[in-house]
Amino acid sequence: MSNRFKPKFNIKKGDMVIVISGNSKPQKEDGKTIYKPRKVLKVLPEDGRVVVEGVGIVTRHTKPSAQNTKGGLVKKEAPIHISNVMLWDAKAGAPTKVKRSRETGKLVRIAKKSGEEIK
Repeated sequence: MSNRFKPKFNIKKGDMVIVISGNSKPQKEDGKTIYKPRKVLKVLPEDGRVVVEGVGIVTRHTKPSAQNTKGGLVKKEAPIHISNVMLWDAKAGAPTKVKRSRETGKLVRIAKKSGEEIK
């Protein structure tokens, strides 16, 4: 991806997000949506993907090595597309879109649902 048209993402490492599509999307019970916020472990901006805790689990067959003397099956999270996650607003208790604004020369992210600054 060229640096000239580098996309800007509103999700950073350590943010709490909701998976909005795929196998881990929110379930509906009695007409109410049950959300499960999860933590972002890694953001891959060049690919437009994120690694989210407990989502996209893949199984890898590994040979024994110095670090892993047993080898065998290892389960780990695979990256999912950034469009499949939405930022979690803890104050509103729902997923939210993000607005950016400059305050005292710094660019801050603000949740559109509650109006709170995202740390």
